[in-house]
Amino acid sequence: MPQALVNIAYLISALLFIFAFKGLSHPRTAIRGNLLGALGMLIAIVVTLMDKSIISYELIILGFVIGGVIGVVFALKVRMTAMPQMVALFNGFGGGASALVAALAFIEAMALNKIMGVQETVATVASGIIGAVTFWGSLVAFAKLEGLIEERPIRYKGEQIVKILFALASIILGVYFGIKKDISYYWFLTATASVLGVLLTIPIGGADMPVVISLLNSYSGLAACATGFVLNNNVLIISGSLVGASGIILTNIMCKAMNRSFTNVLFGGFGEIVAEADEDKVYGGKVKSASPVEVAMLLENARRVVIVPGYGMAVSQAQFAIRDLMKILESKGIEVEFAIHPVAGRMPGHMNVLLAEANIPYEKLKEMDEINPTFEQTDVSIVIGANDVVNPLARTDSNSPIAGMPILDVDKSKTVVVIKRSLAPGFAGIPNPLFAADNTLMLFGDAKKMVQELINALKES
Repeated sequence: MPQALVNIAYLISALLFIFAFKGLSHPRTAIRGNLLGALGMLIAIVVTLMDKSIISYELIILGFVIGGVIGVVFALKVRMTAMPQMVALFNGFGGGASALVAALAFIEAMALNKIMGVQETVATVASGIIGAVTFWGSLVAFAKLEGLIEERPIRYKGEQIVKILFALASIILGVYFGIKKDISYYWFLTATASVLGVLLTIPIGGADMPVVISLLNSYSGLAACATGFVLNNNVLIISGSLVGASGIILTNIMCKAMNRSFTNVLFGGFGEIVAEADEDKVYGGKVKSASPVEVAMLLENARRVVIVPGYGMAVSQAQFAIRDLMKILESKGIEVEFAIHPVAGRMPGHMNVLLAEANIPYEKLKEMDEINPTFEQTDVSIVIGANDVVNPLARTDSNSPIAGMPILDVDKSKTVVVIKRSLAPGFAGIPNPLFAADNTLMLFGDAKKMVQELINALKES
């Protein structure tokens, strides 16, 4: 195929990727954005295959079938609550694939006695380091989210020095690889970078995992971009750059939402629990529980209700019951809105996706900066499974692991109803004084079941 046609096709693919990102920025255009991105990737794949003269289509078809079957099974079987884990795995697979492709490109060049230039050599080293860090860092993130390893930060003395040593070792091995042109050094550098990926992720607690996922997403894009330079493939460079840049932008937004330093995220030095508060001192004799009937009576007299979804809503799959609760409240003339914290759940946009699944109008979803000034005029705030994002300690305790993190000011509502299974702490591992506040009622139980009982009580009233 003429190179001019290949470049034109790649340009069309790149434009479709850009329009896909634009479409994904709003729920109403998200489906169209997905389709545009898929079309762009299809064009890129077809053109790439047609551009190569020697290709084993049998292996490509086999890989397509195997990967397609795995993708369909995961799409059908994986719970919505497990989507953050899946995103972490996808990030990891992208990074790992980039590192392996770069290695195979080098092996092929050596077999054909081709001389790799400075660009290809540096790009190969970058792909190996970033890809390995992404792959193993993503596996650790997956394991933390899945509860396979300790969710809390794993810290030790001198950890930053250890990370720096492994980073330097990876770079030095990369230099030797460039000088010696020996694939052994590439595997050594990926090994040290793999350890670095683990070390960068284990010090991060579950409360901060949304930031980590967005950063790993950026890493996977950068690894793909580096591999594009290895292969001299324009569309891979462009698409990798888009993913890398968008991931960095999202990470920066998430850092601001959690009052975290971007430098801390890069070096895995945040999420540490400084000191755990005494739960008995916070909760002792102060927690007031209520029944669904009592909460329904409270809602009957409300004019404005704000619902605050959290990870507990995702676990119980309560979004459809919440939609029904919204409808019955609105039928009684009560104003209902949803307060969305940027890092509620376990990945960026987690709550938005779940509520969109239940066909809750996007206009009712209010971001933190918009909803916070209205809590003082709110009769009842219903917190469903959220914890750290509504914890007043972020404002009052400078030693708290969430100190300075912007939160939803639900405690300023006239009444707060918290639906939660127990008083167990959130991912930050600290108690929440909101649960013991004078204006708070606790509705203990599974979120979906409690919301359904609320609906039944409202219908009977």
